[in-house]
Amino acid sequence: MQSLKEPRDTFSSSRTRRAHLPRTLSRTVRFLIVFLSFAVVVTFVGLPLVALFAYGTPSGFLNSLSTQMLVEAIQLSLVTTLTTLLIVITFGTPVAYFNARHSYRGKRIIETLIDLPIVLPPAVAGIALLLAFGRRGLLGQYLNILGVNIAFTTTAVILAQIFVSSPFYIRQATTSFEDVDPGYERAAHTLGASSAGTFFRVTVPIALNGLVSGALMTWARALGEFGATIIFAGNLPGVTQTMPLAIYTALDSDLDAAVYLAVILVLISFAVIVTVKVLTLREKGAAKEEKSMLDRGPPPADS
Repeated sequence: MQSLKEPRDTFSSSRTRRAHLPRTLSRTVRFLIVFLSFAVVVTFVGLPLVALFAYGTPSGFLNSLSTQMLVEAIQLSLVTTLTTLLIVITFGTPVAYFNARHSYRGKRIIETLIDLPIVLPPAVAGIALLLAFGRRGLLGQYLNILGVNIAFTTTAVILAQIFVSSPFYIRQATTSFEDVDPGYERAAHTLGASSAGTFFRVTVPIALNGLVSGALMTWARALGEFGATIIFAGNLPGVTQTMPLAIYTALDSDLDAAVYLAVILVLISFAVIVTVKVLTLREKGAAKEEKSMLDRGPPPADS
């Protein structure tokens, strides 16, 4: 009996090993595919950035920051992008809040129109702005009669930045306002708070992480704007030559300056992305904590 049982056990274990073999091979193949995909993506994205930072020296980087072209480009970029951000927040916040709280006829069309610059080619955006605000443009021809010229001025830089970057704030702000429970606002109204007081004391603090994230993405997009700016505003040093345009110009005469400006933009972009991710995680953590408190229910009353 023992001798008959041993072959049977051996046969059973052999079948088990053969059954596990395809699973092992399948897991190995999946792992290799995922590993190879990660390696290709990380290498493709990381290699150009490594090459960028490997170029030059820290001393050369510091010395280049004192050149007139870089100083003017950095100053102009800071002034125009901060102005752009202020305008977008001022006018974009009411639009985002209204869209988050109300439904109206044509809402989808308005939302599509607001989002359109995200996918619009920069060259198309530049031409559209030129045909609208240029000296012979749809509105620009009347402004020209009044002696107001917008194209190829610093104002044109700001308008180009607003056009391409505003959707990033409005979209994020709308989502953030939608995530705020209207019950909090109703409770504030019940306690006697005005609409403005409720908005600034209740709604904005709850949606603040999302609003800051949208503002940072808007600022970063405005800082990197190139295509629409060069068509609508030109490339005039000290007037319309922002950091991306200065990089384009420096490529012909001063490669070091172009590379160092590019490094600055990469560092800024990296800082923006990290900050947005941290704010997003904080927002998710707060939402999870709020949901947990609601699931637990109100604390038991003292007997």
